[in-house]
Amino acid sequence: MSDAAQHPRADHSLNVLRPPAEQRFAEELTRLAAEDRWARPAGWRLSPRMVEAFIMGDPRLGIRPKYVGDRALIQVAIATLASDRALLLIGEPGTGKSYLSEHLAAAICGTSQLTIQGTAGVTEDQIKYSWNYALLLAEGPSDRALVPSPLLIAMRTGRIARFEELTRCPSEVQDALISVLSEKAMAIPELERVELAQRGFNLIATANTRDRGVHEMSAALRRRFNFVELPVISDLQQEIEIVERRTRELMEDFDIQVDIPRETVEALVTIFQELRQGQTIDGSQKVKRPSTVMSTAEAISTLFTGCLLASYFGSGRVGGQELLRTLIGAVSQEDPSDLEALMDYIETVIKRRKGKVWSDLYRLKSQLKR
Repeated sequence: MSDAAQHPRADHSLNVLRPPAEQRFAEELTRLAAEDRWARPAGWRLSPRMVEAFIMGDPRLGIRPKYVGDRALIQVAIATLASDRALLLIGEPGTGKSYLSEHLAAAICGTSQLTIQGTAGVTEDQIKYSWNYALLLAEGPSDRALVPSPLLIAMRTGRIARFEELTRCPSEVQDALISVLSEKAMAIPELERVELAQRGFNLIATANTRDRGVHEMSAALRRRFNFVELPVISDLQQEIEIVERRTRELMEDFDIQVDIPRETVEALVTIFQELRQGQTIDGSQKVKRPSTVMSTAEAISTLFTGCLLASYFGSGRVGGQELLRTLIGAVSQEDPSDLEALMDYIETVIKRRKGKVWSDLYRLKSQLKR
């Protein structure tokens, strides 16, 4: 028996709620590095071909896919990061922008943790650098008193920085990136110094298309990025595969063991696609669309919550009962009146469908009125 098996708590990563991608897939990254025979851009840990294999999966090497979709989009994203232009991943909520950003950074530079989270309250100091004010008062501006931002750390070490939800930041704060992205340098006037980015440095930003008009990017900043738009998944079987795979990964993380019938996953994803598109899969019937974003990420969350209910309060099998209880929260999170759209969908679409999950959902519809 190994030491890890005898003393499972000795590995502190076992207690981490959500290990970063570079820890979660450390074995895969090591395997890819050992097999890598291709040229690597300066500062990269893997060649672009192996980064692609990490993201899209490689059955020959036992690499699980992290993104299911258009390979050409991923190649453009990787090629952009090997250039002098930053990458902006845009798309509807729940299309996997942050997930892709994290795994790209992990594969390219070995860490996905140099991250700035964009909000309305982000300041220019949080993007560039700030000060330890106790040291600043005691000894004036100095290297010891300087508190570098994740962006500055990435510049110094030649790594990838991530900027989540860039367009949630005020436009004047966004523009603090312009000189960094164009000159690959950051001035620190207090120290009479200019920090120059090391080879390997770049930036991956994400932006939600639903935030357009909130804080538009300036034309000058837009020119510093290559845009890659991640589409909403329209293929039913592809989305079923993603939802099922990611849910099982979450079950593994949380040590949950329940039975998820394939028909349950198919029913959930079908519901999400039809409510998202405003019509049935076959196009034969229109349905009311809720104001809530019925994204793939939300479908994963909905199914996983159903797994928790089945594990802790149910029979250990995810069925119509768990599905409907979690759907109620998913559909009504932005507007409680959206439950009417779900009720209408149950009465006009689900009522006529055959199968145990569909019949259970219709039988339990009274829960929507509680």
